[in-house]
Amino acid sequence: MTTKTTLALAASLLALAVAPAVAAPLNVAATKKAISAQLDRDYPALDTLYKDLHAHPELGFQEVETAAKLAGAMKALGFTVTEGVGKTGVVAVLRNGDGPRILIRTELDALPMQEKTGLPYASQAQTTWNGEKVYVAHSCGHDIHMAAWIGTARALLALKSQWKGTLVFVAQPSEETVTGARAMLDDGFIEKFGKPDYGFALHVGPGAAGDIYYKAGVLTSTSDALDVTFHGRGGHGSMPSATIDPVMMAGRFIVDVQSVISREKDPAQFGVVTIGSVQAGSAGNIIPDRAKLRGTIRTQDAGVRDRILAGVERTVKGVAAMADAPPPEFVITPGGKAVVNDVALTERTASVFKAAFGARAIAVTQPGSASEDYSEFILAGVPSVYFSIGGWDPAVMAKAKADGKPLPINHSPFFAPAPEPTIRTGVEAMTLAVMNVMVK
Repeated sequence: MTTKTTLALAASLLALAVAPAVAAPLNVAATKKAISAQLDRDYPALDTLYKDLHAHPELGFQEVETAAKLAGAMKALGFTVTEGVGKTGVVAVLRNGDGPRILIRTELDALPMQEKTGLPYASQAQTTWNGEKVYVAHSCGHDIHMAAWIGTARALLALKSQWKGTLVFVAQPSEETVTGARAMLDDGFIEKFGKPDYGFALHVGPGAAGDIYYKAGVLTSTSDALDVTFHGRGGHGSMPSATIDPVMMAGRFIVDVQSVISREKDPAQFGVVTIGSVQAGSAGNIIPDRAKLRGTIRTQDAGVRDRILAGVERTVKGVAAMADAPPPEFVITPGGKAVVNDVALTERTASVFKAAFGARAIAVTQPGSASEDYSEFILAGVPSVYFSIGGWDPAVMAKAKADGKPLPINHSPFFAPAPEPTIRTGVEAMTLAVMNVMVK
């Protein structure tokens, strides 16, 4: 062997010694089979947890009992658990050798509304919110997410010999107010637990249970909260000329503000203004002295957002001016930014979804209109994939179609995902997505 050959061989060996480890391709079929077998053992406990969470919902930053349940479950699995992150958030960490740090997020909170599903485990919970007594319900599906989150932790633990890295399971408070993720980050999430290399989150929706939906790039809308108070002059219902009627102003604004959407915004670009709360008066024969409205503004483009916000403010002031009323109160509170999925990670994850679920892994072509504050973790520098799973029993969907009736969507008092197929799909998809980026 010549000196030149010897040097070349030594250089090759040195290059191999310092080269980074390359993850072996995930055996999707075998891994899914192992996850399914683990789910067969775990599902009864997950079902019990789901129904308990569903029956005992809590609002944002009030999720004390909910957080304690999840923290206890993760401690029992051997995770190092930190509670009270971002007020009521939970972070559970498990290190299994050298490898990437993966964030897996669920939400803790429910909605201030009454459930009307008639389920045997339906929520009857009530609490105080914005100074009023309200019902509370998991009508968005966060209870499904939490059960799948715990199921994913169990599955990954059972398959511990097949991956290396650090799991960072995050139970985030107050997603519905799009403030919980920011609260956790402001509480030092990155500094305390390290910056994740990848992040994953899921959401249940009104599709068929067993379906998975994914999209690279922009996935959701930006959300801004709208609060308006019209001030008038109260008086007797029979003498409106002696009053300035704020209820009339509220009604005019609710209708007129839609002209901002239909006449000032490019019809090809997304934008929605929704007024979801109107509070005024106490009796039918009294004209009150004020009316309060709350709503949301959803957009996906910064220019469209600016145009709509300006149009909404102009409409508020114009309605008050038409009634010769005192100046109204007008507050816009910026909320969740658009979730933007990492393109490369989405493609990598999609290949596994397609291999595992076939035609039931569905690529979405257009962004959704809802908003989500998981975007805060993405903006903090965590490349992520946020995907959706269907929640309706296909037989129920077929019957609704045959009867010509629409199925309830998220935030409907009748929204009721089918637990087992939905939770199982969530666990399978999330576990596969996580293992696909872990060093073997």
